[in-house]
Amino acid sequence: MSNSNSSKRVTVIMLGFGALVGLWVSAAFVGALHQVNWQFGELARQYMLATGMMKPLHTLVDYYSHIKGVEYLICVAFFVAFPVFFKYVNKEKRTVSVSK
Repeated sequence: MSNSNSSKRVTVIMLGFGALVGLWVSAAFVGALHQVNWQFGELARQYMLATGMMKPLHTLVDYYSHIKGVEYLICVAFFVAFPVFFKYVNKEKRTVSVSK
């Protein structure tokens, strides 16, 4: 019996802690949205700038270098996907004979 009570107590403590963390996260998110005038896109942009996922482009050379990098990634994806697609399209259709 005491093992059951102990596991229930641990479960209640974990759920309470999870609820407190969830409440704190919700308050932080609402506060951040309030600070950027309720614009989710601006909040996402500030997050990506802060974490380094997005860099500000100040010159034309910065912008061009970024675009060329994206272009090279698209080319690599095409060079991988096209042979697979070509092989799929030109696959021979086999006839299946059905016997009784």
